[in-house]
Amino acid sequence: MTTYCDIAAGHPIHGPYHDSWHGVPTRDDAELFERLVLEINQAGLSWLTVLKKRDNLLRAYDGFDPHVVARYGEADRARLLADAGIIRNRLKVDAAIHNAGRIVELIAAHGSFANWLDAQGTLTKPEWVKVMKREFRFMGGEIVGEFLMSIGRLPGAHAEWCPVGQRIARDASPGS
Repeated sequence: MTTYCDIAAGHPIHGPYHDSWHGVPTRDDAELFERLVLEINQAGLSWLTVLKKRDNLLRAYDGFDPHVVARYGEADRARLLADAGIIRNRLKVDAAIHNAGRIVELIAAHGSFANWLDAQGTLTKPEWVKVMKREFRFMGGEIVGEFLMSIGRLPGAHAEWCPVGQRIARDASPGS
């Protein structure tokens, strides 16, 4: 069975993402929001398409600062929908803006988005899907699963043999 680890090895775009981001835990609110937006934008498209547009998405969504994106109004929505450098899907754009607002609320209540994720405890993927669908827009099983794998909260981001996955596991172990 071919894994993402196989596909990414040596690839000029997949490789750097795989080696430094995929499955790497983060507590940074902007980075968590970015990963959520990227996964939402991937729906129906290839991951390579999303990664190629990542820099444009970063620019268009103000560095994925959820506090800034949460304040977007109609002019910003129109700007995003007219930006040929990003994925111009109204449902995805609306979800990003709405979800930024929800993340800001969660930050206010829990101190950070990561703290809110922590507060959910250890959940199975189906349980996570229910929680994420309740809190955010444009959430399905694939988006939720990939988002949680990308931030190291669900297993499966790396093959057992993958040196990147082994490094992440070592870094996460107590005493490392």
